[in-house]
Amino acid sequence: MTHASTPRRTLLAGVAACLLGVASGGAQTRPQSPTSPTDRSAQEPSFRAGVELVSLNVTVTDGTARYITDLESEHFQVFEDGVKQEVTYFSKAHLPIALALLIDTSASMEARLPTAQEAAIGFSKRLRPQDLAEVVDFDSRVVVLQPFTNKVEQLEQAIRRTSAGGSTSMYNAVYIALKDIKKIVASSVDDIRRQAIIVLSDGEDTSSLLPFEEVLDLAKRSETAIYTIGLRLTDPAASRGFKEAEFVLRQLAQETGGRPFFPSQLNDLATVYDQISDELSSQYTVGYTSRNAKRDGTWRRIVVRVNRPSAAARTKQGYFAPTSR
Repeated sequence: MTHASTPRRTLLAGVAACLLGVASGGAQTRPQSPTSPTDRSAQEPSFRAGVELVSLNVTVTDGTARYITDLESEHFQVFEDGVKQEVTYFSKAHLPIALALLIDTSASMEARLPTAQEAAIGFSKRLRPQDLAEVVDFDSRVVVLQPFTNKVEQLEQAIRRTSAGGSTSMYNAVYIALKDIKKIVASSVDDIRRQAIIVLSDGEDTSSLLPFEEVLDLAKRSETAIYTIGLRLTDPAASRGFKEAEFVLRQLAQETGGRPFFPSQLNDLATVYDQISDELSSQYTVGYTSRNAKRDGTWRRIVVRVNRPSAAARTKQGYFAPTSR
């Protein structure tokens, strides 16, 4: 795969240096806003020293998979390790987002890449001025084609620069995107935004330096929802590899509160990106302070239920408790 050297930040096999010191915390990252958004201070949670707020991005759908957006706090029940929690924060505000677009550019994507590019560009055009996005392509290496920006034209140019060749290092790409999102720190509650990664891939990881388990652990410690799009290969010989990739893509999405997609037709990609955009604009923010005051670093399972017939709630499956300082 041939990449121009500028204006990109290239991460080659030497990514090992970046891969040292995996973050162990799950604190909410708060990126800086490129614009001056309308004042949301009355709607945002108050973050005070010594208060551990567990914040959840919750998607609610009805029996036909349509998003339900008219619920209030009393409709939600949150359980942590089976114990009901008191919801102390609730918002229906359409928060700005910080999002990483990850595009598989391995050799097997060559024929599909033009369609994938147009679908990703269509998604970027739906972003709002207060949103931030970066573009990352991955084959044998990982390349940040466009760092975080709110300029749609820069995102489009970066997507069009992708070209196919090489193997697949998806785990490295997800790891780097998680670290990039965490670097964007908010200066105030007005800068708090939802965090998401969209991963498009057509096969199993073949060249990452990191094992999947380490990347999944980092994802579970983050506040980032991962949406995965798996393109099934037409080559029967590659079907076994894709089954392994499908397991990985499903687990990344389900553990983080995202959603896996496996379109049957390449032309369905644009619709998939539209669905992700619609979901990000239809979520609730639900917060609580855990009744379990232990700072033991253990994994705590979360279940969210909604008091409305035929409604189903989806969020991340849990979080790691804080540890003693």
